Amino acid sequence: MGEEELGRALRAAQDGDEESFRMLYRDVQPRLIRFAGAIVGADAEDVTSEAWLQIARDLRSFRGDLDGFRGWTATITRHRALDHLRRKSRRPGSDLPVEELVTMAADGDTELDALDGIATEEALRLISELPRDQAEAVLLRVVVGLDAKSAGKVLGKRSGAVRTAAYRGLRRLADRLSDAGAERPLVRGDKSGGTGAEGVS
Repeated sequence: MGEEELGRALRAAQDGDEESFRMLYRDVQPRLIRFAGAIVGADAEDVTSEAWLQIARDLRSFRGDLDGFRGWTATITRHRALDHLRRKSRRPGSDLPVEELVTMAADGDTELDALDGIATEEALRLISELPRDQAEAVLLRVVVGLDAKSAGKVLGKRSGAVRTAAYRGLRRLADRLSDAGAERPLVRGDKSGGTGAEGVS
């Protein structure tokens, strides 16, 4: 389904059209479930269910385009995930610690190259091992599909900081894959030898 059609579905869903809402759900839910899974692990379904209750309730008051909608749903999911982690931390005898990761980015060569050929679960496992700021930026930009500006709104950071964190995270992923014997370099470096964040737009 194209972006224009989804944009029309967003407007129709805000007017109460149930089929349009289902279309939006089918587009956004796979992104949210992966995002939430990196934060709360096996409890991702519960977290996204809570998020969709709020999304459905507040959809009429949402103002923005399709990209803004994806960012808005990611923000809600992130809040529900962090609430979930706080609840678990207060429970006595909780099992394993949960990675406190969060959040997303527009398609770009660096993202596609860095994750090309890696199974989704393996990619998410590698991302979860990054420093938190880098993991959040990569998740929001690559997994959720937000641009730097939208991801920055979710995280409360400037877009430049998100670009830099995502770039550094993807470089770390590329290094990890290279160390593991990847057949080809997965991130194209700056041939001039620079270390800027131009690779993530």
